[in-house]
Amino acid sequence: MIKNVLTIAGSDPSGGAGIQADLKAFAANGVYGMAAVTALTAQNTQGVTGVELVSTDFVKAQIEAVFADIRVDAIKIGMIATAEIAIAVADAISGFPDVPVVLDPVMIAKGGAPLLQEDAMEALLSALVPLATFLTPNLPEAARLLQRPEARDQDEMANQARALADLGPSNALVKGGHLAGGKSPDVLWDGNALHWFEGQRITTKNTHGTGCTLSSTIAAQIAKGLLPRAAVAEAKSYVSGAIAAADQQSVGLGHGPVHHFYNLWKEIS
Repeated sequence: MIKNVLTIAGSDPSGGAGIQADLKAFAANGVYGMAAVTALTAQNTQGVTGVELVSTDFVKAQIEAVFADIRVDAIKIGMIATAEIAIAVADAISGFPDVPVVLDPVMIAKGGAPLLQEDAMEALLSALVPLATFLTPNLPEAARLLQRPEARDQDEMANQARALADLGPSNALVKGGHLAGGKSPDVLWDGNALHWFEGQRITTKNTHGTGCTLSSTIAAQIAKGLLPRAAVAEAKSYVSGAIAAADQQSVGLGHGPVHHFYNLWKEIS
């Protein structure tokens, strides 16, 4: 039976990140994707120029409509933007504790535009983080969640993964793409042990949507029954391949998207 996965996130009209990336990652990883939109953005590969928020009542109505009719096997949460939306999302999903939740705490766009209001952090930590099966921050996001300096080495990444799990999620994955050097390691703390996922840094400017894609892939693999460590390994492998193939596409003048369907499409010259 094909699994159903719901993303709750913002929209990227250029197709590289947000719900568009999530739905592509779901499809490429063999699950049926659904989407509840929290915000509309005006953005392209060069940056974000505007954000229009969806009302909290309508965010909640979208989620409730899905759950009223469709079996949901996993949830991915991305851009929530405000404290009010965080609370509305938490209210809408809290009645389904058996559905795994992958929370990607989207705070800043690749071009530097803020995607989470300052007053939303407390609501994110109190309302959504405790509901998460997985928390998947990058290094700046982990530091902000913990109110610590950004990790500069793998030892501190491991310390922060453990500290993030203390906030409530069952699993904390700290992504090391911002580390200096030629490697891009990620670390998972599953409550019992640390698991490292090593990767070589791939030289390309086309990395738009990598965080959205990784968290969505983890949600897809968890929905399909993989245990946390295996789900992350599968997601890391898939995203690495999507980044490596990104230059096969020609999308925009800035940071283009990863190639979500690199393993399904024949390369077109």
